[in-house]
Amino acid sequence: QVQLVESGGGLVQAGDSLRLSCAASGRTFSSYTMGWFRQAPGKEREFVSTINRSGGNTYYADSVKGRFTISRDDAENAVYLQMNTLKPEDTAVYYCAARKPDYRTSHYVPASYEYWGQGTQVTVSS
Repeated sequence: QVQLVESGGGLVQAGDSLRLSCAASGRTFSSYTMGWFRQAPGKEREFVSTINRSGGNTYYADSVKGRFTISRDDAENAVYLQMNTLKPEDTAVYYCAARKPDYRTSHYVPASYEYWGQGTQVTVSS
């Protein structure tokens, strides 16, 4: 069982930066692939970024590539999302998620993640 709690969201202006944090409970955090997803009003939840267990492999949605950076600190049981040069279209609720590695499923798909946080709102004004 893993419990996830996101923090760091807020209201910012276009071009600003935010750093989201996700604190995880449990002693097996290092065994999970961690991901960030987001959901804007009226839209489906979409993939933002993911990081594998070792932290050596990271993946990003094209829409955030070059602006967002995912990282993890297994000693702190935490995963982070550094978001730079924010745009109004980045406005959404951001969710942290965890999954056990499974080659049969895609880490881009929300349904492949077992555990989810409650989300944190990010609003970017123009």
